Amino acid sequence: MATSGVRLRELLRQRHWQTYRTFCREYDRAAKAVDSELIGSAPSRAQLHRWLAGEMKGLPYPHHCRVLEAMFPGWPAHQLFEQIDPTGAEPGPRLEVGDAYRDGMKQADVWPMRDAESATVFATRSEFASRVPPHVLFDDATTIDLSGLSLNLLCQSYADDRLRKTIEGGAHLRALFLDPAGDAIRRREQEEGHHRGHLSALTEVNMDALSRVRDGLSATDRNRLDIGTYDETIRFNIVIVDGQLCCVQPYMPHARGIDSPTLMMRRRNSPGTVDAFQRVFSQLWERRQSL
Repeated sequence: MATSGVRLRELLRQRHWQTYRTFCREYDRAAKAVDSELIGSAPSRAQLHRWLAGEMKGLPYPHHCRVLEAMFPGWPAHQLFEQIDPTGAEPGPRLEVGDAYRDGMKQADVWPMRDAESATVFATRSEFASRVPPHVLFDDATTIDLSGLSLNLLCQSYADDRLRKTIEGGAHLRALFLDPAGDAIRRREQEEGHHRGHLSALTEVNMDALSRVRDGLSATDRNRLDIGTYDETIRFNIVIVDGQLCCVQPYMPHARGIDSPTLMMRRRNSPGTVDAFQRVFSQLWERRQSL
């Protein structure tokens, strides 16, 4: 492939997915998470060439856009098909500033954060989950840190077999649950309007599922899956992958977690916001009760 063209070309190069065969494999992997009926719907070799050369008028068909956005979390389709300077391609999705600019804020007031990191905002946690499937986050990770309430993103949306393979492949996972027997989860149940024990029961189910995965690992691999609990007022659900990608979801008053907005940040340089949430996780982890 040539070195000029759209951003999609550069992202494929960065991930070593340049060959048509490799592209189709990764396309089908993402398609399976979006809609299994889209498996096998990758563009032809000639069509892919037109995409990467920037010879498109507008964007590809919507189903292609959906799959491409799953392949490259945080990159909207229109950004994937922007022409770029091949010597200075951005490694992460950029922050959109249109709304702030229309409100009278100068672009220069917002854009500098791109020097430290890029960010994408999703209106709800469910939108985030549909746009960024768990396998995209976790499959190739080397470190995964999670803290929150029940950690459904990991325990309910990521298959046990897949998690087992990730750990056996060398990944180190630290999972921090809100203590199902603690005071903080009782307060959260009241805040969300649940009957007593509702969130505790869900959390216990997820903790048991993760413990079973750990029990099924070899002694060596088992040491790389750490589980803990904490009993403090819950403020964020935090997922940090490889110390570079951070997904944060606030717990809002009188609203279920799934209805909360989600911010996904990718580190570019240091320091940045990712570091701030890494510190939050580390402080909670230091005070944990190990299981």
